Amino acid sequence: MTAEERFERIEHVTAGLAEERRKDREEFHAVWRDTQRQLNELTLHVAAVNDALSARIADLAAQAALRDRETDRRFRETDARTYRLVTAIGQLIARIPPKE
Repeated sequence: MTAEERFERIEHVTAGLAEERRKDREEFHAVWRDTQRQLNELTLHVAAVNDALSARIADLAAQAALRDRETDRRFRETDARTYRLVTAIGQLIARIPPKE
């Protein structure tokens, strides 16, 4: 094999390596773009789930507040009824004449 043939072979191998490197670089870029796309989709999905959960939590908090107000109202009514009942019993006892 002459020196010229060796140079041609080296150039051929070098060209093949350069082409292989170019293809790898394109593949890596495609994978990177796909990964970025997936990350963007995931970010949007997480944001949507967060918004839905925030809305649900706000709804549950509003329902709990409504239940708390209703419970407070019922306790006040029960307290008032108990007070009236105890007062009526006290008045009834006061009207009973003492035994001799």
